[in-house]
Amino acid sequence: MSWRRRLTLALPYLWLAIFFVLPFALVAKISVAQVQVSVPPYTPLFDTQGHLQIDWANYKLLFSDTIYVKAYLGSLRIAALSTVIALLIGYPLAYAVARSPARWRSILLLLLVAPFFTSFLVRIYAWIGLLRPTGIINAAFLSLGLIDEPLKLINTEAAAIFGIVYAYLPFMVLPLYARLDKLDVTLLEAAADLGATPWRAFWSITVPWSLPGIAAGCLLVFIPALGEFVIPELLGGPDTLMIGKIMWAEFFSNRDWPLSAAATVLLLGLLVVPIMALQTIAARAEGRAEARA
Repeated sequence: MSWRRRLTLALPYLWLAIFFVLPFALVAKISVAQVQVSVPPYTPLFDTQGHLQIDWANYKLLFSDTIYVKAYLGSLRIAALSTVIALLIGYPLAYAVARSPARWRSILLLLLVAPFFTSFLVRIYAWIGLLRPTGIINAAFLSLGLIDEPLKLINTEAAAIFGIVYAYLPFMVLPLYARLDKLDVTLLEAAADLGATPWRAFWSITVPWSLPGIAAGCLLVFIPALGEFVIPELLGGPDTLMIGKIMWAEFFSNRDWPLSAAATVLLLGLLVVPIMALQTIAARAEGRAEARA
């Protein structure tokens, strides 16, 4: 192997080591420390005599205190529901873009990512103006006589889920489009010639072919949704309990860096299982789809 090839392969690993492994090691170190009033606000890993100081109390608290358990379960539920809804909305969108005329695809993709040209925070505040009791949606329903009093659309779990779906929908559509765009349409034509209905051809050819895109899109939505803080805070209100809000409160309000770091490490551990499962499903599905093709 030439030195150029080795250098090319080493650069991604160096990037991961600097911007992932080292920060994660620092967070892991803080997670086994104790909180104290100092700068930084946690005990060092080694004491003055060089003895290793590891305290697992933060992890024990995360498993024993019901508020943290509920926060993790709430995050998993909201992230899973948001991912499923994003998939149900994003798959038809990606399919429509992939089957549109070639001259329109660039325009449709541009419209899809157009919201990213605006600040994320500004877009979420815009939805506050739409969903609040005196907002546009309630005003329209009242003017049409559909309701007698404003609906509670904001400060609910449904509003948080809707906000997450809106914010991360392009991350679901783009990998699906990239996969569906490579589908050989002659396979669908052959299925039709053999007597398959369009619906059966869709489920037997299109869906299996798009499974790697589904897995990639679900990961790109589920992972950031699980640790989301801004959307549940602004749209979900105080009753929407997610681990991102807990970590923010422990880090900034309570100044308990070790507990917040432990929550972060545990959250990463929870993400490893679905990531590995979806990657395995995607790899097997891609192999079967290519074998059929």
